[in-house]
Amino acid sequence: MYLKQNFIIGLYICLFMSCSNDGETYSQTPIDTGNQTAIYPLPPEQWMGETNPYYTSGYVGDVMPYFDNGKFNLFFLHDAKTKPAGEGFHDIHSFETSNFTEFDYNGRMIPYGTTDEPDFGVGTGSVVKVGNLYYFYYTGHNGIPSFLQNNPRESVLCATSTDLKTWTKVEDFKLTAPAGYYDFDFRDPHVFYNEEEGKYWMLMSTQTNPGRKAVVALFTTSDPSTNNWEVQNPVYTTTSEENYLMLECADMFKMGSYWYLVFSENWSNYKGTRYRIANSPYGPWTTPETDRFDGEYLYAAKTATNGNQRYLFGWTARKAPENNTGNKEWAGNLVIHELVQNTDGSLRVQQPESISSIFTNDVPLETVETSGSINQTNNTFALDGSSNEASVVFNSIKKSNEIAFDFSYDSLGESGILLNYENEGFSAFNIAFEPENNRITAYNVIDGINQYVNHIPFSFSTDESYNITITTNEDVCVIYVNDTIAFSNRLYNTSGKQWAIYSNNAKVEFSNISLKNPY
Repeated sequence: MYLKQNFIIGLYICLFMSCSNDGETYSQTPIDTGNQTAIYPLPPEQWMGETNPYYTSGYVGDVMPYFDNGKFNLFFLHDAKTKPAGEGFHDIHSFETSNFTEFDYNGRMIPYGTTDEPDFGVGTGSVVKVGNLYYFYYTGHNGIPSFLQNNPRESVLCATSTDLKTWTKVEDFKLTAPAGYYDFDFRDPHVFYNEEEGKYWMLMSTQTNPGRKAVVALFTTSDPSTNNWEVQNPVYTTTSEENYLMLECADMFKMGSYWYLVFSENWSNYKGTRYRIANSPYGPWTTPETDRFDGEYLYAAKTATNGNQRYLFGWTARKAPENNTGNKEWAGNLVIHELVQNTDGSLRVQQPESISSIFTNDVPLETVETSGSINQTNNTFALDGSSNEASVVFNSIKKSNEIAFDFSYDSLGESGILLNYENEGFSAFNIAFEPENNRITAYNVIDGINQYVNHIPFSFSTDESYNITITTNEDVCVIYVNDTIAFSNRLYNTSGKQWAIYSNNAKVEFSNISLKNPY
């Protein structure tokens, strides 16, 4: 994925490719930053030294996960805070982790090019291993008018490596949109070996030309080293009901007897990372009842497996300015969910066990203030807000927390959790359970007024109990509901703030509330 724009026609050049090509070789010796021990990490500051303004700090953009030798190599587009004029952008960096709680930062893997090269801007790609050589197919993006006079805006480029750390750009490889596709938007190559077909598949996010229909295009080859990628029919085309502008960062995998197609779209009223299910990699694809894994603040998520579990890796958007009322911006912190298959073939997400396991320090609940009708038994609170709002305010929390509880309705109505709670002027981050709207919604509360931020669909009932886990770390907040769906948000300045539960026009019970910090 890169940005939101459009395309034209092109052709692709198929030439011999191997590690002996005369491309420039790139490796990065990272500064000694130690392990990143945040569960939602950012690239470290000053990774290229203290004096270069471009490299002082940045964010995680699109993640390109690859599992190898017992570790997840999490390549990502680095979005620098400062971008001097004339410099390129979104070079590929990497984290390495085996447990999702400690991340080794390996620095820059593939740099952006110059103003007259196709990868002046670098876009999403993927890694595949053939023999002893790793191939990194990635997007080249260059929208400079002088370059566009003789070149398409986007194309697929390649780099090779023997160790996943030192990469050599293959200078004579460039795959552009063939006839029938629009080369202004032709990006996000996802390459994998399809055992059932006995070929390597490359999925591409693009549009038809003419028609401008969003598609996941397909190229295949028997051997990437021969550079002979042949275009096939698309594996998915947006429907008239969806009418998505682009199907970005496509990913495909098989789990059990089902095939899954994952993609992200950023232009509808219901943005996010979605998936489809089929019995064949060619489709037909069906849309599950809940086709998003998370809200719109998690984007461009792709998957990787260690052979036992499959995980979803994306970024949770930052804000500009960086405060709770800022506007959602591209790139942010790395967020990871575990994918679990249901018996009907649908997928659900849960917090990875390794992340849950670090929250072992129980913090006693301290009630600071109550209002309305409250019935408390130990860490269980029944709130009757049928006539007047009922609420309980608790002691302040730290920068890393896990709040967990079971939740049930006796009568339906609005209820929820307030983080960053401040009584004076009544400001908070409101995670509202809204049965009447069939959703869970995040609001910024300013002077008592809700300002919409994000939501996920969810149907509540008086016949069920719901398990809720809220994990905060630094300025990211992720909520898991029944280990089924996730709800990620950007939340600044949580440390040292009180939190609360409330009920408005409803009778509810928050039972077995626990608050934990990391060990």
